[in-house]
Amino acid sequence: MGSVSLKIGDGTARFRRSTLFSSAINLLMLFSVVSTNLFALYAFSSRSQSNNTHHPLHSNNVSLVSQHLSLILREIDSSHRTLSQMETKMVGYESLDLSHPEVPQELKLFLQQHQLPLGKDSRTGITQMVASVGHSCETSLDLLSQYMSYNVFDKCPDDWSLAQKLILRACEPLPRRRCLAKTVHKPGLATFPDSLWRPVGNDSVNWSGLGCKSFDCLKGKKLSRDCVGCFDLAATSHERDRFVKVKLKTDFLIDDVLSLGHGKIRIGFDISSGSGTFAAKMAEKNVNIISNTLNIGAPFSEFVAARVDWI
Repeated sequence: MGSVSLKIGDGTARFRRSTLFSSAINLLMLFSVVSTNLFALYAFSSRSQSNNTHHPLHSNNVSLVSQHLSLILREIDSSHRTLSQMETKMVGYESLDLSHPEVPQELKLFLQQHQLPLGKDSRTGITQMVASVGHSCETSLDLLSQYMSYNVFDKCPDDWSLAQKLILRACEPLPRRRCLAKTVHKPGLATFPDSLWRPVGNDSVNWSGLGCKSFDCLKGKKLSRDCVGCFDLAATSHERDRFVKVKLKTDFLIDDVLSLGHGKIRIGFDISSGSGTFAAKMAEKNVNIISNTLNIGAPFSEFVAARVDWI
């Protein structure tokens, strides 16, 4: 096959004689370029004609889309107005009747709108700070007034059972701010990991407002569906086998759950955690559990804190 070479010797470019095959390749390339341009011209022209033919249908589609968009915008505007009305109804400090003579002064002072110390907020535009009281507190104004009756800068009343009643009625966060919480000394608490299965002493718990005054009294009681003798931490107790042995078809074992994470699970959240056995079992697997519980009929919170005090 012939070649085309460039000879530069005296400053001029001279080409050697090309063969017949090289000329054929050039002609083929020229034909390809021309045919490609012709096909492109045909494609664009046919598409333009098609658009002109279906122009009425295209206009109808645009009109239909515009109608849908208008409908969506109207729905959004209506939803925004409805949410604004719901927000106004749910704001607690506006719905509470503070003119009642039994409402304590401390509650009235808390619910007042206070000016921001640095003036108007540049981002939100607000100038006053609103009290954080749930709207459902309106239905428990008598309990809330009783809860807010305390001596300012003195020790808080020992009425945690009253606070739990308000929480269970969704009246939170609780507005008590200007009294000192009672301190309960907790002698004899074990350190981790011995604390996981060591019995908790009676002196480490505040028993006020409870029927039982010791853990021995609670061991034989059914406090809930998941707490039957749950304060008994003996080696032969029911709590030792929980979450590690299957008792019902719907039970999940700790090892099965942890295997789903392939060893990457490091933290969890336990709602209504009972006496904290799930947190204790997971602590043995090097997993931190945040326990959420209330002292309903028994000192669950103190017991869990004594077992896994590192949470």
